[in-house]
Amino acid sequence: MAIKITDACINCGACEPECPNSAIYEGAIDWRWKDKTKLSGHITFPNGTEADADTYNEAISDEVYYIVSGKCTECKGFHEEPQCKAVCPVDCCIDDPDHRETDEILLDRQKFMHSA
Repeated sequence: MAIKITDACINCGACEPECPNSAIYEGAIDWRWKDKTKLSGHITFPNGTEADADTYNEAISDEVYYIVSGKCTECKGFHEEPQCKAVCPVDCCIDDPDHRETDEILLDRQKFMHSA
């Protein structure tokens, strides 16, 4: 499953630089697929959906840091544990029950974003 940040977030920013996929963004900041990945231009995801990796997408939260679930790999392929959880001083980086995924899916996502 992916990770989410709760509204208990104190906006310290410790998690953002730790994410190897740039899946974490400050509240109100728009995000892109290409940020810290090898994705660029028109992309077709393994599930068949398409996007422009260079286009900014609307921020998911205006209040606190947030995680783009489609970019989150729980650090699979990079680290033993999710780095956002490891550095969060208030334990607000938690498992997201709305985005349950297997290790295989997370590793496939990591390969897709970083082997393009």
